[in-house]
Formats: sequence, structure tokens, C-alpha cells
Amino acid sequence: MRGDLARKLLARVLTTGLAVSAFLVVALTGATGWGLALALAALAAGAWERRVRPSADGIAETVLVAAGILVGYARRLDDGFDPALAGTALVLLALVLLVGPLRQAGALEIRAANLPVRTWTPVVAGRLGDALPVLLALVAGAAALTLPAWLAFAATLLAGAGWAAVALDLARHRFRPPAGGGPVGRALRRHQPEFLLHFSAPPGSEYQVTMWLPYLERIGRPFVVVLREPEFLAAVAAATRAPVVLCPTLKALDEVLVPSLRAAFYVNHGAKNSHCIRFHQLTHVQLHHGDSDKAPSANPVSAIFDKIFVAGQAAIDRYARAGVEIPAEKFVVVGRPQVEAIEVRREPVPASAHPTVLYTPTWTGHHADANYCSLPVAETLVRRLLDRGATVILRAHPYTDKDPASARRLARLTELLAADRAKSGRAHLWGAAATRELTLTECVNRADALVSDVSGVISDWLYSGKPYAVTDTGVDGEHFAERFPLAASGYVLRRDMSNVDAVLADLLDTDPKAARRWAARTRYLGDFPADGYAEAFLAAARRELEPDWAVPTPHAVA
Repeated sequence: MRGDLARKLLARVLTTGLAVSAFLVVALTGATGWGLALALAALAAGAWERRVRPSADGIAETVLVAAGILVGYARRLDDGFDPALAGTALVLLALVLLVGPLRQAGALEIRAANLPVRTWTPVVAGRLGDALPVLLALVAGAAALTLPAWLAFAATLLAGAGWAAVALDLARHRFRPPAGGGPVGRALRRHQPEFLLHFSAPPGSEYQVTMWLPYLERIGRPFVVVLREPEFLAAVAAATRAPVVLCPTLKALDEVLVPSLRAAFYVNHGAKNSHCIRFHQLTHVQLHHGDSDKAPSANPVSAIFDKIFVAGQAAIDRYARAGVEIPAEKFVVVGRPQVEAIEVRREPVPASAHPTVLYTPTWTGHHADANYCSLPVAETLVRRLLDRGATVILRAHPYTDKDPASARRLARLTELLAADRAKSGRAHLWGAAATRELTLTECVNRADALVSDVSGVISDWLYSGKPYAVTDTGVDGEHFAERFPLAASGYVLRRDMSNVDAVLADLLDTDPKAARRWAARTRYLGDFPADGYAEAFLAAARRELEPDWAVPTPHAVA
């Protein structure tokens, strides 16, 4: 978090400082070449700032850079008043002032992928902020080479024509919408989706949706994925053949909710879910993106959904334990279909001199009471695993880099693993090799044992039947298993790692909790046969789409 703030502040200082310097050098000195070079540097800094701070507008800095370039151009030409250069200045000023409003207007437009429609206007509008620095750089280059001013004027006029086309199309959509709906709505009515998947989350959360897409496709009914943030459009569209629609506004959401829809699925408790839940004619089903004993897994917001699909009875008990009262008929036990490809090991794992251990530290959470991250004490754990001759698969949470301290600790662990791999030849895995090149299922199948923080990874691992250890990073002490019952069938590592050797002996050698673990497996993941394990979810989902479906009781959500 602090690292992000530092990058944003640095980008702001560089952009503003270089823009002011470029203008002052050109306007107050004769070093025109240096001023143009500073202007180009300011443009590069502005481009970087838009990457780390997408909401940045930088109008004042862009105007300063443009003014500096034009003053420098005039000095290079040294021909007195040049009408072409004056025209270039006026067009550039108009383009600078229009970039922000056009980009904002484009961001409010509906966009789609995997549909036979073209939504080019919002895409182009979103790229105008990148096109303007390129245009200014071309004008700066023309100034540096002392090219005729009419060339710069022609380039700016051409860009202005493009700006005008975007503006006119956006205005047409806004003030004269098609009577029969837009092209996306018409295409969806032809597609006839029976359900939608609604998704809203912070950047980096696309895994929450992609884990469910294969199973939604296996339902065998047409559907649409509705996104509320533009960052996810490309990644989600690449992960499915179903239509994917970005709905940044309530008006766009209204267009997507076509009459053929019967149900809406959700994978988290994002605040924007309420925008879709207001459509009372749909059955609203919460799927969750994992099953764990974390506090967010018993979120009271779950009560607003018509159905809550849970992996096993343990999830239902979790809500009751947290004091969240939800009618029993809302819960549907469907297992955790994502574990179906995990290899089940029913026989005890023989002790090995070189076991493979999967370590999955979670992130720090949004709040202190949801911080289960073991990275502050992880170096001790990893060193003990290496001392035992273990091969370590380090698979960190996607949000780890949000906290600079966690990122540094993770980097330290990778240094240890890299050094040991060079020394021992053991094939430790970390970084992209463990998080992108391998799925979680593949990591589970490669490992003999798991060490994890409180997270949904443990529930998925439980399906394998193999032993696991849980880190206790809180202050619960001997009451840890009461708060996180899944720890009772695992081996608990204390927050100070004082029992690390004893836990690793149980985990990797004797495994005295094997029988208790199999009982927990049924309670957490349902009592479904391994063959066709995902069928429980598919059947439950199809029931919500039956032709004789009933309109649920209206919600109290505004």
C-alpha cells in the first residue's frame, strides 16, 4: 500500500517538475534543444503516471509541455508570426481540453467481447490520453528538426478529426440512443442467455471469476459474463467463449438484463452486486470464490441472495457460529467443483527424505481482523523445510504485493529457495513458475504436504486426503481451532514458530491426524463420489434454470 503511494507521488513530482522545467527553459533561456528534451521527458513521465495512477488527468502539465514545445518551435523557425503554427497551437489546446471529458464519457459506455458487435468508440476514447503525448512528441520532433510548421498543423488537424469523430459518436449514443436498444443489447437478445455471472472487484481479482468459468460453461446453457470494471475485460474474455460485457453504469446494466435471463451468479460480496440484485425477476445465487474459515466467508451480506451454494455442511455451520441468521432453505451443498482434478491419496504418505511441500501464505487482508498472513515468520519455516531436505513450492496470494513489507519478505524467501536450488539441485518453485505456469490443482498434485495460512487453499487441499499444517498468526492460542475448525484436523504452527520442528515431524513423518482429516473432508467438501464430483454443482445450477422457475420473494435492497 505504502509502495503504491510512493510510486504515485514520485510520478506526480516527475511529471509536474519536468513540465514546468521544460516551459521555463524554453521560455526564459536560449537552450531550446534542452527545453524540447525536457518536454519529451515530461511526456514520458506523464505516460508512467497514467500507468500507476489511472485517474490522473495532467491537464495543466500537458498545457505547459505543449506551450513549451510551440515556443521552442517558433524560436527554431525564427520567421515571426506563422499562421500554421498558430493553428497548431489552437488545435492542440482543443485536444488537450477534450481528452479528459472524452475519456470520461467513453468510460461510461458499454463494451463487449465475444459478441458479433463492434464497440470501438469507448476503446478509442480510453486511448486518447496515450495518443495526445504521441502527437506532442511528433510536434516536438518537428520542432527539433526545424520542419515546416504546416506539417505539424496537418498532423494536429488529422488527430483533431479523429477526436471529433469520437466526440460525435459518444454524443449520439448519449443524446439519441437507438429506439430498440444498442448493438450490445440487440446481440444479447439474439444470444438468449439464460443466466449471467456478475463480477465486481479490485484489480488483480480476475482469478475469482476464471475459476468458475469452465463449470458455468459445463452447465450447457447460454450465459453472459457482466463486468463492472474495465481492467478485467481482456483477461476474462480470453478465458471463456461466452459473451463478456462491461457495464460501467446502471443504464448499461439495464441494457444487458435481457428478458431471457432467469438467474444471476456471483463469486464475491462486492458492493456493486446490489446493482444487479435489484432485478427481482432473477434468482440470485452466491457461489463464493473459495471456502475457508476466514471471517469474510461468513459475511452477513450473503443473506441478500436467494440461494447460497456452499461446498459442505461446514460452511453452513460457519454462518451459524458467526451469529449470521440465514434460513436453511437458502443453502445448497454442491461441493467444490474446482477440486475434481485433484488426485486423492487414500493411503498414508510414506515418510520421505525429500518430501515436496506446498507453502501458500495468504495476504494481509483489508482489515487487521482479517490478517492471517504468516510471511513475517516464514523465513524460519522455510529454513527448517530446507534443513529437512524438502522441495518447496512457494505459491503466494495474488495480493501479496499490495503490502511492501510482505513483498520484501516474499523476495527474501525466493532468495533462500534460489540459493538452495543452486546448492542442492532441488527443484524449488516460486513466482510465476508456481502461480502462472502451474494451477493450484497442479501444485497440490505435486506436493506431499501443505503448510498454509487460514485460507481457501486448505479446503481445496483437504480433498487430496494428504496432511497439512495451518499457521496461527493471531492471538487465539489454544482456542485457535475453535475459531478455525479446519485447523483441528491439521497441525497448528504457533505464531512464533516455537513448535515448528514438532509440527514438521507430525506433518512429514507420523501423520497422527489422518483419520480425523477424512472426516473433515466430508464435512467441508460434501459427501459426493469422486467420479463426477462436479455434477452436484451442475445439477443444482440447472435446477435454478428450469422452465417452471418461480419468481423469488422481492428483496429489501434499494
